[in-house]
Amino acid sequence: MKDEANQAKTKLLIQCLKEIQDDFFKTFGVTDIISNSKIFEIVIANDLGHILIPGHSGSRDAKNEKGEEYEYKHYKESSSNHTWTFNDFTDTTIEKLKKVKAVIFAHIDDSGTFPKFDWYYDIPGPVISGYLAEKTKLIKNARKMINVGPSQIEENLGIKKTHNEFDCKKGEYFKWLEEINTIAREIEDITGTKGVLTSNKFWEVLVALILGHKVLSEQAGHDAVDKENKYYEYKVSKTPSWNFQDISNAVLKKYKDDNRMVLAIVDKDKFLIKEINEAGPIATIRRLKQKLKEKKARYKLKKKILRRLQVSLSRGDLKKIKAKLIYKLPKEDA
Repeated sequence: MKDEANQAKTKLLIQCLKEIQDDFFKTFGVTDIISNSKIFEIVIANDLGHILIPGHSGSRDAKNEKGEEYEYKHYKESSSNHTWTFNDFTDTTIEKLKKVKAVIFAHIDDSGTFPKFDWYYDIPGPVISGYLAEKTKLIKNARKMINVGPSQIEENLGIKKTHNEFDCKKGEYFKWLEEINTIAREIEDITGTKGVLTSNKFWEVLVALILGHKVLSEQAGHDAVDKENKYYEYKVSKTPSWNFQDISNAVLKKYKDDNRMVLAIVDKDKFLIKEINEAGPIATIRRLKQKLKEKKARYKLKKKILRRLQVSLSRGDLKKIKAKLIYKLPKEDA
């Protein structure tokens, strides 16, 4: 009975988050604010008095009243990596940073009940663009990734950190932030899963509610576990295309310890799980290896460098890995 009560309460809290996101969208034109650490961008904009920019991957994060745009980078105190990461950079993306007013390198203290944006570096776009252009010349890693830390900024650019003294309660977005944070904490207490507003954790929790799993808080090699202590790998996507990043031999070996691979489709606006498929790890690994081999061959033919060991499984691949549809959203709930 306790599990049923907790599940019912969690569903009610999730509905509350949906209503908050809907209201935020109506007020500011920005949606999908619950997952992928978007909440921390709102925390930063709230304190700096910036206006969030509605957009997609590749667009800037915020602008000031003059329309000058900002890029945000943040890391949390609880993170194991206390640097700011630029993933998959290109000469073009670095060049484009010249056009922004500044890049805000923010630190989030998430040790308390409410995430505090306590200090940051404000680096003009042309300055950070020039710095990255110079430093990335020597980058040899295939993924094209560079980390920037506080000591690098202070020693190489001569820019000191700014301590944020703004009272967050006076910010334009605080009312929504406070509600979201309070509800997220309740969900974490009920489910035992921490950090539900980071990465895809929130959507994984929604999938786990249907499957009777528990989403694991830490990146311990598995996404979820069932009552029999069997592990699962979760992939969630808005479309029937599930991305597998950096599928090295070590990662593929880890997948062998999973009981099943779970491939779900979510509606991030309606907070719904549209369907869930599951497949065995061995068949999935075999298909991933095959697709990676094919990708390498295409790149070699075109004389291109394969920067990441990354492939996606599509709906067409489900049959090849003998996946089974184990959940379909009822039409009356869509």
